[in-house]
Amino acid sequence: MTLRNSWMWAEACALLDEAERRHRRFFDLIAAPSSVPVWEPPANILADGREVHVMLALPGARVEEIRIELTPAGLSIDTAVPPPTFEAGVEVVRLEIPYGRMRRRIDLPPGTYQLLEHRVERGILYLRLKGSDL
Repeated sequence: MTLRNSWMWAEACALLDEAERRHRRFFDLIAAPSSVPVWEPPANILADGREVHVMLALPGARVEEIRIELTPAGLSIDTAVPPPTFEAGVEVVRLEIPYGRMRRRIDLPPGTYQLLEHRVERGILYLRLKGSDL
């Protein structure tokens, strides 16, 4: 196989993997429709040997109100942050910090995972997972 063909094969495999993830997420969304807006927070995911580290931006979230679930499809994080209260007569010029329902589903590399640690620090949820089949 030439270098060009191997590159094309790798690209095709990556596209198939992405299609499978989207297909799985599509059926997850059908199973749990939501009538209220949901904000999907940004995440950083790092792998270090058999451990996976996830950092998720959840401004204003309280650690005891965050639901973390490991599923066969990956990781599911869900919480709600109430909007701030304002004094009467205050004019809101701009609100950029997200409030309300926050939900994120994250596909993980294949394997079985165990949640070793979770904490919230400076608006970031830190998760440390240990994988058995990485």
